[in-house]
Amino acid sequence: MAFLTEQPIDVTALAASIAAPERGALVTFAGLVRDHHAGRTVVSLRYTAYGPMAETICADILCEVRKRWPVHVAVAHRIGDLVIGDTAVAVAVSAAHRSAAFEACRWVIDELKHRVPIWKRERYGDGSEAWVDPTAPGGVTEVAS
Repeated sequence: MAFLTEQPIDVTALAASIAAPERGALVTFAGLVRDHHAGRTVVSLRYTAYGPMAETICADILCEVRKRWPVHVAVAHRIGDLVIGDTAVAVAVSAAHRSAAFEACRWVIDELKHRVPIWKRERYGDGSEAWVDPTAPGGVTEVAS
């Protein structure tokens, strides 16, 4: 299964892809596009990625999580233009027991956010745009008009 998609993410279908009768726990995380960031009104955003590298790193993360916990995992991340309320990223984890599923789900989303080369460009209510950059003052790098 590809990690990056330009299509809307169906969290229910993602979860169903890893569900099984012997797995009593199913944990999902959905990251939604919110209407604010750093005190500004967000109206939409665009995700871009270095596709081949993103897919490879995601595959590495999935291998690593299965070595740490006895789980099955499915992930998806949108690229392209998104609007408020769209699902930007989803993680589904199934396991025999809830502890492993919760821990693995949290670990996977944290690793995805930290390691995968995906960039977010926000559009604001005042017409300005900025790249989200946690290392920059205020968490964004403004885009010149």
